Amino acid sequence: MRIERLSNDQFKIFLTFDDLIERGFTKDDLWHDASSVRNLFSDMMYEASSELGIELEGMLLVQVHLMQAQGMHIFVTQQYEDFSLDEDFIEMKVTLDESKELIFSFEEFEDIIQVASYLFPLAIDGGKVYHMNGRYYIVLDEGDLSDMNKEDIIGVMSEYSNPSIITSYRLQEYGKVIFQKDAIKQIIETFYETN
Repeated sequence: MRIERLSNDQFKIFLTFDDLIERGFTKDDLWHDASSVRNLFSDMMYEASSELGIELEGMLLVQVHLMQAQGMHIFVTQQYEDFSLDEDFIEMKVTLDESKELIFSFEEFEDIIQVASYLFPLAIDGGKVYHMNGRYYIVLDEGDLSDMNKEDIIGVMSEYSNPSIITSYRLQEYGKVIFQKDAIKQIIETFYETN
């Protein structure tokens, strides 16, 4: 679990699916087991409060963004106004959102060329490629994945890369676009086909 303070009243937690399993949960539990989820979030809020040295009280807005292969980003905003209950009381409003994207991080562009040669025969020819902070990223959204089993794609991608904790919004804002669309097709045409 990684915790990052964003402002005086907001912080972010990144939790991998391995972290979730270590805590005794599966991804499906988040959607179906409300009381256990409440306990999970309470524990995480306590850990974040301790690590960041902040007092959490009142209303917390908790926004959970599930990412296909990576884990989850949890954004927590503390609301102070008009809260008159006793100060030890914390109420959480939790919203869950699931990303349909797969985002993987590569050390070398050569690894992207290699993975493209495995994805293209699986009828995957879309995607975007970005470069940011010395790393390359492939973003595949739901439209790029055709009817393929996502677990198969994650398996192929994991041979050459790591699931990324960076969101596509951050890549769009701060990254350099290498391929805006049809990345796999363009890589195959550029590096494998000789016409």
